[in-house]
Amino acid sequence: MEHVDLLRYSCQALEKLNVTYIVTGSTATIAYGEPRFTNDIDIVVDLPSEKVSAFCAAFPLGEFYLSEEAVRTAVRTKHQFNVLLPASGLKIDFILFTESEFDQARRKRGRNLEGLSDQRITFASPEDVIIKKMLYYREGGSEKHLRDIAGVVRIQGDKLDIGYIESWTTRFGLDDIWQMIREAEKAT
Repeated sequence: MEHVDLLRYSCQALEKLNVTYIVTGSTATIAYGEPRFTNDIDIVVDLPSEKVSAFCAAFPLGEFYLSEEAVRTAVRTKHQFNVLLPASGLKIDFILFTESEFDQARRKRGRNLEGLSDQRITFASPEDVIIKKMLYYREGGSEKHLRDIAGVVRIQGDKLDIGYIESWTTRFGLDDIWQMIREAEKAT
């Protein structure tokens, strides 16, 4: 199974279970920006505890590896869990929506795109992807996050809601990172 096939499979499973989700992370930056290789898929979900068993059944052991106990713990603690596809080395990080104001905003702002497959998939908005990538950059300093952001800014251009981004960068204390990105974009 290829990356796109795994994305399609995962989103179809979530839709069959009527689970709200948004694809985010590198997969979303590829959809909105420039292509690059990634071994994982990040999906933020609103997975209720009563659907955990059905969710796990959608990823059958043998083809996939996941721990139902880890899924239940992540649902209870609003954290994350992984589903692995051992045959290909691909991984899905399922991250639980929290009750934070930002998570609630990005849940509502999801966009249906045909993007990386022939089915419509709900992606986080490009603005929310940029904001999360800035948070990850601040956390770990990885330049790949800045490259991802630059690609989204370059490709999306005037379609971005800059006011929305700047509102959250101020709230999260990311103004210096956002300013650095904007200056780099002007220089190109």
